[in-house]
Amino acid sequence: MPYTYTRTIRLADTDAAGIVFFANYLGLCHEAYEAALTAAGLPVQSFITGGDVIVPIAKSSVDYLRPLQCGDRVSIALTTSLLSENSFAIDYVITRLGPPDKVAARVRTEHVCTSRSRRERTALPDALAAWVQAG
Repeated sequence: MPYTYTRTIRLADTDAAGIVFFANYLGLCHEAYEAALTAAGLPVQSFITGGDVIVPIAKSSVDYLRPLQCGDRVSIALTTSLLSENSFAIDYVITRLGPPDKVAARVRTEHVCTSRSRRERTALPDALAAWVQAG
């Protein structure tokens, strides 16, 4: 099921030109990812402090379509897709809320489920796999 996160662009998100710094688009998306996991009952802390499973980002890409600046309200819609038994992708659409609404960026991250102790791929935990497949 798609998830939408809304927030206001802050001064700290911007660069000296007054627009969102290119790398901060990924930070915005990661905020949306964390919020979506938490809303599904899977807080990101459980991947950091609990168990042997970690879920690092293995690949990311961003298409920058229009600038965002301090004070802009944005929505970040995310959808998930299963790539394999141990990897998944999240596609994000960042929209500057209008009127009129305008798509500002399209972002994709690919995640690989890994065993912390063995340093090799492992199957997605059942709860995470269910979240991805619902997406």
